[in-house]
Amino acid sequence: MANFLFIAGYLLIGLLLQRSRQFPQNTGQILNAYVIYVALPALVLQKIPLLELSTALVIPAVVPWLLLALTVPLLLWCSRRFQWSRTTTGAMLIIVPLGNTSFVGFPMIEAFFGAQGIPFALLYDQLGSFLILSIYATIIAAVYSADPGGEARRPSAWQLTKKIVTFPPFIALIVALLCRSIEYHAAVQRFIDSLAVTLVPVIMVAVGFQLKFRLPQEDRGPLVGALVIKLVLTPLVVLGLLWPFGLDQLVVQVTLLEAAMPAMISAGALAIMAGLAPTLAAAIVGYGIVFCFLTLPLWFWLVTQLARIT
Repeated sequence: MANFLFIAGYLLIGLLLQRSRQFPQNTGQILNAYVIYVALPALVLQKIPLLELSTALVIPAVVPWLLLALTVPLLLWCSRRFQWSRTTTGAMLIIVPLGNTSFVGFPMIEAFFGAQGIPFALLYDQLGSFLILSIYATIIAAVYSADPGGEARRPSAWQLTKKIVTFPPFIALIVALLCRSIEYHAAVQRFIDSLAVTLVPVIMVAVGFQLKFRLPQEDRGPLVGALVIKLVLTPLVVLGLLWPFGLDQLVVQVTLLEAAMPAMISAGALAIMAGLAPTLAAAIVGYGIVFCFLTLPLWFWLVTQLARIT
């Protein structure tokens, strides 16, 4: 419970800093850059070598891709059914399939399960959410955004490959996997630990700083749909998929909670940069983070109760 209160406190600090004139408007982006280039790679180097390799690790790596395969057809059906604009459809296709499995996910998983849950969350994020963001979301942004002449922009295979292999957390993941059999020098380990410990407070302050809640009338329907899919339907589907594996397993519980996370901040930023319904994109991310403080404890309580009776 103490960790959960800390997270709320960090978020509140970010909201207060947002109202202060002492911090420039791009403070959130700067904090995010620090997390991506420093704190998150340090966490990867710290936690991945501790993983005990087993077939159970397939679960957090595969589930995000299964959810993507289920969510995209649902969103396309909703787009036709409710006659969403092209920009709204593009924004929803980018944001809804991707959960905030690192910026919100890591601190939440640590609050619920302790440090032992982080390695499974890292796999869910790095082999699932990150790759989906780098490959699928980038393609969707290129297809649904248009150049001044109205033609869709499609990234080349080289551009996509370069984006993946140069992403700092992904590089750290490869290094950590290659160095699993090598014990870090004590000074190196302490240095990595000192950087990794900054992840949670910096992430949540950045999230609080970037929260936006203004929304025009036409975006309210898609917003409600996105929140219901992300916070209710997605974890419900994962609960059904993973029930046969045993809900008492930590890897299953962490995977379900990661699936219940709100929309990814980076996905929202990608949609905004592509000009795809910017106010809607920001609102899905912002409101999702606020409501997840209610829905995540409920999902945690439900899965732990079910684990006791199965």
